[in-house]
Amino acid sequence: MLAYTLRRLAYVIPVAFGVTVICFLLVHIAPGDPLTAVMPIDATAEQQAEMMAEYGFDKPLPVQYVVWLGNALTGNLGASIATGRPVASEVMRAVGNTLILAVAASMIGFPLGVLFGFIAGYFKDTLVDRAVTAVAITGVSIPNYWLGIVLVVIFSVKLGWLPSVGAGPGGSTAWHWDFEHLRYIILPAVTLSVVPMGIVTRTVRALVGDLLSQDFIDALKAKGLGGAQILKHVVKNVTPTTLSVVGLQLGYLLGGSILIETVFNWPGTGFLLSNAIFQRDLPLLQGTILVLALFFVFANLIVDLAQPLVDPRIKRG
Repeated sequence: MLAYTLRRLAYVIPVAFGVTVICFLLVHIAPGDPLTAVMPIDATAEQQAEMMAEYGFDKPLPVQYVVWLGNALTGNLGASIATGRPVASEVMRAVGNTLILAVAASMIGFPLGVLFGFIAGYFKDTLVDRAVTAVAITGVSIPNYWLGIVLVVIFSVKLGWLPSVGAGPGGSTAWHWDFEHLRYIILPAVTLSVVPMGIVTRTVRALVGDLLSQDFIDALKAKGLGGAQILKHVVKNVTPTTLSVVGLQLGYLLGGSILIETVFNWPGTGFLLSNAIFQRDLPLLQGTILVLALFFVFANLIVDLAQPLVDPRIKRG
């Protein structure tokens, strides 16, 4: 187990390094000058040069990357061009809100996905299976931002049951675990959970249906094992693959919520990234992308380290 853990940790280092390179280069490939939005229209050449030097944009690209990476390793992601505030504090505040939303969506999507997948797998090729599969395909196919808008129209505008935007009363961005704040998270969490729920449902359904058709299930029945005992064996065989899919979807929940957070004005990393893109705020854009990408990398690392606990074959291999 120790050798497996060290091997997985060793794989993370080059992946994380590659993530930093891609995050740095992607924002430089985009057209336009990031300083145009904050410089006066009548800025002189000297003022432009001073601004370029202040943000380090006057140096060659490789030098900019080395300086940026060195600062990032110490937790210094620079200052926002638009607001002048430290990028690290802006991103960390938004990350907390995104984690809250991702956890809420996970608590909805993953258990329902596993439940629906087992139901469809056990009743494979029946009306129940077709109904569950139709729901899963619909959840994966519908654009989640469109679904969010529909839910707002129904439950906020028409019925007036739930608030439509923000993370708390009065546009508050500070989260508290109370009933009033929970009302604000219901719509974005449900919207964000639909795609992972559909993917997990289809994965579990395929795994369970395949397992139930294998010979060892017939052998278990021949030994006189009951349904609960057979289900235990099915769960043990389904868990490793399901865990991998859940890890990937958790990364999606952390990094793929930009449209959902924009629709619901949720003050997370997706909303922050959207603002940074429109404002061409290069340091904020780089810092946000880097943090989200590293979250995805380390979420998958945790899943990789957890898999040997449920599948000893990985540890032996």
